[in-house]
Amino acid sequence: MRTEEANHLKDKMEALSLNSTKANLVESSGTIIKDRKLGHMAVQCYLRKGQKSKQGGQGDAQAHLTKGDEVIAAVIVEANLGILINGQFPGPSIDSVTNDNLIINIFNSLDEPFLLSWNGIQQRRNSWQDGVYGTNCPIPPGQNFTYILQVKDQIGSFFYFPSLAMHKAAGGYGGITIRSRPMIPVPFPPPTGDYTILVGDWFKQNHTDLKAILDGGNDLPFPDGILFNGRGSNGLTFTVDQGRTHRFRISNVGLTTAINFRIQGHKMLLVEAEGTHTLQNTYESLDIHLGQSYSVLVTMDQPGQDYYIVASTRFTSPVLTATSILHYSNSAGSISGPPPGGPTIEIDWSLNQARSIRQNLTASGPRPNPQGSYHYGLVNTTRTIRLANSAPMINGKKRYAVNSVSFIPADTPLKLADYFKIPGVFNLGSIQDYPTGGGGYFQTSVMAADFRAYFEVVFENPEDTVQSWHIDGHIFFVVG
Repeated sequence: MRTEEANHLKDKMEALSLNSTKANLVESSGTIIKDRKLGHMAVQCYLRKGQKSKQGGQGDAQAHLTKGDEVIAAVIVEANLGILINGQFPGPSIDSVTNDNLIINIFNSLDEPFLLSWNGIQQRRNSWQDGVYGTNCPIPPGQNFTYILQVKDQIGSFFYFPSLAMHKAAGGYGGITIRSRPMIPVPFPPPTGDYTILVGDWFKQNHTDLKAILDGGNDLPFPDGILFNGRGSNGLTFTVDQGRTHRFRISNVGLTTAINFRIQGHKMLLVEAEGTHTLQNTYESLDIHLGQSYSVLVTMDQPGQDYYIVASTRFTSPVLTATSILHYSNSAGSISGPPPGGPTIEIDWSLNQARSIRQNLTASGPRPNPQGSYHYGLVNTTRTIRLANSAPMINGKKRYAVNSVSFIPADTPLKLADYFKIPGVFNLGSIQDYPTGGGGYFQTSVMAADFRAYFEVVFENPEDTVQSWHIDGHIFFVVG
């Protein structure tokens, strides 16, 4: 974008809402501001809204950032010890419809490189827009990059986050909602309200300090707390109407810790998991591991008062707990007493719950046929890949590895090196299809695969900690 155009948009946004947004932020999450000493260095991300296609769903996405028919809205990331988007923490939710196009221009005014990744967006034939170091060049300070994404044949609840240099520890994340097209049936009645909850662990230490700890070969410290949408306990209130049903989209945006989510006195009907309609089982609480997103329906069928919404850490000692408030609009009393307890260290409990979550094979997905052209029970796999995580000592420091390989980023993005056939950037075959049992070593490793091939991936965790794997930009069926 030309400098004069960028300045014009910046001035326009400041005139519209920037000052009031900052004021509201200080008021609503002052504890974060005070604790994190946030400054005013800006990464500006301009979302442009174009003409809507007559086909319905082929135009640009309507984010919560628009003003009239023109552009619009700036996304501003401010950082000193924390990263804000549009003066907000978390950042604004991106609200889209199946097949929408998203055009997101990011201006990096931080003093270090920056990238945003779009967790769960499949990037079909578009992997170079994924926003991670292996596929994108980092956006240098003072420069900009335009992401062009299509949420092709997708629905569901996701989030975006910064993918470099432990920036995620400082914030910079926000929700992504992809709604079904009007002609596609949804397997439940429209809820009265729709809320996004981004919950995760939080560290008082600056993200640069946390990065230095890892670079030094040490484990991250125990987190200092849990945040609900950037706020501590009882800092967030959801107002609901008695007798109505509301939808909650919950994502774990933390760094190290699984959480258990529950609402005092209320059952949760699970209806969607990361873009897939599920069998509609009812739960009193849900384990949500790192990077996971679930969507639940909650009917307000209790007496009119306030109730706790609780998130607590799993498999930790001590257990950290944070709360928000579910406020009935006809509430006759404020919250009182301790929040309800939940599971703590019971791994079998979590595994059994995970096994109960199944895809709804009869409900429409983004299309009327939820499985597309293939039934997962009939897919012919031609290869099995076993991936085992480990934490070996390499050159006297603890590192993290897969099949004994600790990945070293290349100076050239791997997608560019592959496309232009640049030699010496990465090594095909330098990581095996199975655990070797050997010592750890550094390598810019890339695993080869055949186009349109189907293969089975087996994740193995020999360590004594719970692991989450992120299969970025891919569709997969969990079969065991």
